[in-house]
Amino acid sequence: MRIWTPFLLGLLAATSLAAQAPSADKVAKSLTRIYGPGVQVDSVRVDSTTVLRISQGGSLRGFAEVRNVKGKDQPITHLVAIDSADRLKDIDILVYREPHGGEVAYDSWRKQFRGKTISAPLQVDKDIRNISGATISSNAVTRSVRQALAELTGWHRSGRLK
Repeated sequence: MRIWTPFLLGLLAATSLAAQAPSADKVAKSLTRIYGPGVQVDSVRVDSTTVLRISQGGSLRGFAEVRNVKGKDQPITHLVAIDSADRLKDIDILVYREPHGGEVAYDSWRKQFRGKTISAPLQVDKDIRNISGATISSNAVTRSVRQALAELTGWHRSGRLK
């Protein structure tokens, strides 16, 4: 995978949680897991947001965004990835800082987001399962994913992301 390490380090340093940001290697591994090996990543600025554009062999594979959302007391750093048809490809929890509720990082919980579009409710206890003992984290991550999906889809459909 060709990911520009200086670019990713710059992106991570620009986050409000720079001291606690995920490593560029962790973001690269997440993108490889989601999109497969051999992808190229570059960045696009839309408003105040840095979006990662993922391509392979000259073909657009999708877009991703690294986001932070407040859990009970600590931020949860996560990646939201969509495909070129604006469907959620996957989410990844990059840094989880709370003492409880880390189950939001488990594949068994994350997989329920895959394939969702902006027409899905993306709400805990509707189409997303709650995690007992991690209600705040479940709701926070779900809300952030819903917001990211709406933004990425809107920007892509309007031509601001290509």
